Amino acid sequence: MSEPFIFIGTHTIREGKLEDFKKSCGELLEVVEANEPRLIAFNFYANEDETEVSVVQVHPDADSMLFHMQVAREHITQATEEVLDTRDMQIYGTPNDAVLGMIKELSQAGVPLIVKPNHLGGFTRSNAG
Repeated sequence: MSEPFIFIGTHTIREGKLEDFKKSCGELLEVVEANEPRLIAFNFYANEDETEVSVVQVHPDADSMLFHMQVAREHITQATEEVLDTRDMQIYGTPNDAVLGMIKELSQAGVPLIVKPNHLGGFTRSNAG
């Protein structure tokens, strides 16, 4: 297996919007799980007081990330318009121009995008027990 393509987005949950976020998150998880069989991992993590959340995605390649953004486009747009403010986004792996274009299109203005394309080593276990 080649190196994975990892995306981490960190967001602040707007005041009073935690329950809306949790509902939207559950709906998105269902859509992604049902429609993206190549996606290796898709997880949300919140800080202790649930005011900040990070989404951690592990894809087999950049094309899988592009497909994810196409599948989740409506959810991403709604979340950034109504519930979340994006703090930063990080990419580990080499993005293609289509991925970078889609991220720019779906992102809030001025959000930092950190890209670390050079995989120096490691491994991924998909069936570890």
